[in-house]
Amino acid sequence: MSSGFRPHVGLRSLKTALAAVLCALGYALIDRNPTFACIGAIFGLGPDMPGSRLHGGNRLFGTVIGGFIGMGLFWLYLRICPARDSQLLLAALLFAGVLLLIFLSQCFWVGAVQPGGVVLCIILYNTPPETYVEYSLNRMLDTGVGVAMALLINWLLPRQRLVRCRRAAALRLGLPVRPDGEGLPEEDN
Repeated sequence: MSSGFRPHVGLRSLKTALAAVLCALGYALIDRNPTFACIGAIFGLGPDMPGSRLHGGNRLFGTVIGGFIGMGLFWLYLRICPARDSQLLLAALLFAGVLLLIFLSQCFWVGAVQPGGVVLCIILYNTPPETYVEYSLNRMLDTGVGVAMALLINWLLPRQRLVRCRRAAALRLGLPVRPDGEGLPEEDN
């Protein structure tokens, strides 16, 4: 039984790839690792501007909220346990951090919980004490760059403009165009 879905690469896919590549190239120019900017661009590109603001906001606000909570809790952990040998304390701080993350996300941006939780866990469990502040701030900056790139691409290349351009090109080349004038399937992601 077929649902009618057929895999394809559509406009949203192309715009997502373009946003990620532009982040990677921009970061190559300044000799900086583009990983988190590219991730921000990929997460941030929605089907349209409202979708991009939602998806990008989830990623950006989550990273910022989780990053600041992670910095504060890791600072506290290092003060209480300088030897960094108490997994029980770290787990208790994680518990408090997740609760605080959920509360702050409910206040500022509901979709921030999942990306914020990822950043919080990485800071608490996978970041060296010498670089946890730098790491956190860099993740916030890089995510912001990626989300901004996704928003810029979706603003510069909205679906309606691309559909018109594709239709005009098809007409100039004598290619068939759908009678409804759209030129593309409705769900071309």
